Amino acid sequence: MTKISVVYFFLLIVICFSCTVAYKPVVLLHGIMTGAESMELIKTRIEEKHPGTIVYNIERFGGWSSLDNMWYQANQIGQNLLNITEKHPEGVHLLGYSQGALLARTILQANPDHKVLRFISLSGPQAGQYGTQFLHLFFPGLALETAFELFYSRIGQHTSVGNYWNDPYHRQLYISYSQYLPFVNNEIKSNRSEEFKQALTKLKLMVLIGGPDDGVITPWQSSQFGYYNENGTVVNLVDRTIYTEDTIGLKTLQDKKKLKIVTVPGVNHFMWHINVSICDNYILPYLD
Repeated sequence: MTKISVVYFFLLIVICFSCTVAYKPVVLLHGIMTGAESMELIKTRIEEKHPGTIVYNIERFGGWSSLDNMWYQANQIGQNLLNITEKHPEGVHLLGYSQGALLARTILQANPDHKVLRFISLSGPQAGQYGTQFLHLFFPGLALETAFELFYSRIGQHTSVGNYWNDPYHRQLYISYSQYLPFVNNEIKSNRSEEFKQALTKLKLMVLIGGPDDGVITPWQSSQFGYYNENGTVVNLVDRTIYTEDTIGLKTLQDKKKLKIVTVPGVNHFMWHINVSICDNYILPYLD
């Protein structure tokens, strides 16, 4: 083999290797009362650090429309995700921020044949929300103790926040009136319960990112499936029924080393998605 042939041979190997390690496409889903523009830093950073990555930044349900019913949003955006994955049968990664993280997880569960490989939840209320600090913009005068009167009603269940409002002191009302979160978390069994679980356990990796200085997700441990008990004490994920009874597959993922819980102090809720160091240190390492 001549010297030139050797050079071409190794060049061919490099090209083939580059093709095999190409980064998977990434789908981004924004939070409540924002839009695709709020996820531009993450999108740009992925494209800079992982050249060649295709990033889909979902624009739907921005602004006030983010308050629409969660099932409705999940069904609509789920079709968008299906269209995307048809173009990428090799699989994609999915990242949701805030309400978008819970919405993204619902889309996975509602579509058990999804082609999502890795799911990153960035400060999402996965176990629910029991805090009103961020709600006063669109529910002026709403009091924490009486918010259940609005959210556990026919009108309240038309709102996204009402769908995942989880009042620990009115547990029975939550189970009786909430039409969303008790079902996706399999607290209420349905004919889709096993489907919801299987859809998550097929993931290659689930990453749950949150932190004690979030200031909006309440309790902040909800971002990692921790939540209040009936006495108002926070119970971490591994001690809750959703984990011990493996109702949606979290224990299965953990046992297979496919669940990563990431706690980052010093980050306010409104900074997770616009902080370069968060993106570089806690998001990019999980996107291959």
